[in-house]
Amino acid sequence: MNHDHFKEVEDKDSEFYIYHVLTGNVTTEIHYHSSAQLVYAEGGIVHIFTDLRHWYLPARCFMWIPAGTPHYIFSTSPKVDLYNFYFKKEDGESGFFDEINIYSVNNLLREMILHTKDWDGKITKNDGSKYFFLKALKGVLPEKRDKQLAFPVQHPFPKDETLLKIARYIHANLEKPLTIESTAKEFGMSTRTLSRKFKEILGMNYVRFLRALRITRSLELISEGKYNMYEIAMMVGYNSLSSFSNIFKKIIGVAPTEYQHKLRGDR
Repeated sequence: MNHDHFKEVEDKDSEFYIYHVLTGNVTTEIHYHSSAQLVYAEGGIVHIFTDLRHWYLPARCFMWIPAGTPHYIFSTSPKVDLYNFYFKKEDGESGFFDEINIYSVNNLLREMILHTKDWDGKITKNDGSKYFFLKALKGVLPEKRDKQLAFPVQHPFPKDETLLKIARYIHANLEKPLTIESTAKEFGMSTRTLSRKFKEILGMNYVRFLRALRITRSLELISEGKYNMYEIAMMVGYNSLSSFSNIFKKIIGVAPTEYQHKLRGDR
């Protein structure tokens, strides 16, 4: 991903700026800008890091990143299309535009986003219809996001070197039972010490962190379209489809099959 556009985003007349990446494998350095950013994922899953949080942006969802928020983005999915819109902050903005969050989009908003697929660069008042189209797109965001299927999937990201190694180990072995006892033994520490590290450094317990990694990995597998739901449940460490479905719905807000239908555009 080319970073040269970050300078142009800061131009005073860049009320709107578009930089879509439709080639997959997205990576940026940590940065921030004076414009807010709308990031929309079409296919695959995108990882977004802000401060100490790791956000997962699933397909058919968008993330609103308020102006001035340090963040970086990456995706290893070769199929993901990443749509990036930059909006200068306007006087009197509040509420929705001040809050970082992830939302599912309804059909109208998705079509508006996809309509800009071939647009690129700065959009000013001199661009006529494009300018007013983007003004309308921004204006409908608080109303046309899908509130019923808004599932911000995120968790604290470990900066502690030991916990980071543990997180990578867990992610690479999700199909295994991965009890806190077995993971602590793998890293030569007591269960009590590992439990304390998670609570003190991440503010969440081991089981909750493991569950978050399992469900977010399942989002990636569902988006790939290669496996049935039972296979996905096994691949992320659940010993039954029902237990996987129950946890998935608890975290995401919809059943895995309903999420799959949404990705396909069936609903």
